[in-house]
Amino acid sequence: MQIFSTTQQLRDWLKSELSVAFVPTMGNLHEGHLALARQAREHGRCVVVSIFVNPLQFGPNEDFSRYPRSFEQDCAKLEGLADVVFAPTVEALYPEPQQVFVEPPPIASELCGAVRPGHFRGVATVVLKLFNIVRPQAAVFGKKDYQQLHVIRAMVRQLNLAVEIVAGETLRAGDNLALSSRNGYLSAEERVEAVRLYRNLVQIRESMLAGNLDFSALERAAAADLEAHGWRVDYVSVRAAASLAPALAEDRDLVVLAAAWLGKTRLIDNLEICLSADKGL
Repeated sequence: MQIFSTTQQLRDWLKSELSVAFVPTMGNLHEGHLALARQAREHGRCVVVSIFVNPLQFGPNEDFSRYPRSFEQDCAKLEGLADVVFAPTVEALYPEPQQVFVEPPPIASELCGAVRPGHFRGVATVVLKLFNIVRPQAAVFGKKDYQQLHVIRAMVRQLNLAVEIVAGETLRAGDNLALSSRNGYLSAEERVEAVRLYRNLVQIRESMLAGNLDFSALERAAAADLEAHGWRVDYVSVRAAASLAPALAEDRDLVVLAAAWLGKTRLIDNLEICLSADKGL
């Protein structure tokens, strides 16, 4: 496995590669990331994984400085899964102050974007830079960051980029907590409580499958349950899966998304819901 820290090193190595699959990460890798790398192997002969904590997507009061970094352990985990690790410094990826940005679609200002202004502009900008450096034929993004996946797909579609965006399913611990690099922030007590987020999503799905399409009431009930157990809720929202627009009663393919703080840790999760044609009629 090759490890490169400069754009030129990586480009020189990839010059003869005709089939590249790419997995962008911020490091502190867990099994969810490794599953994306395995999935990437199905879409390219050469698998490139980037490890870069992107300052553009962090707000001034967010956790950029304390975001967990574990480069040596990450590389050990990627042995046998990736052919190349690209780990640029901030100076290598941003050799001058970034004044050109990707402006994401309006949905980027809702959900996570409403409480993290500029976040998706930073995400889209760094992903476009990485695409231009790696030049993959396919790139794998996890469904856990559902809104991010939607924004990246829109960017690729509207900027006519020659890369296939592949979605990876969310991996969960035995108690169904979605795997996340930020789970390491949780105390032992918080880790036990954290699964409540997923349980509320499941409850919403079960209610909808039983015919309850009062989305606002379901959202309020889930938020109230979380708040009653000490969470600070950013949002619980039922959306149309294809557009992420607020769900309408006639929508069949839906996703319920949630973000909430447990102590000092912000957790996100989502659950796709497919209603049969006769639900709600």
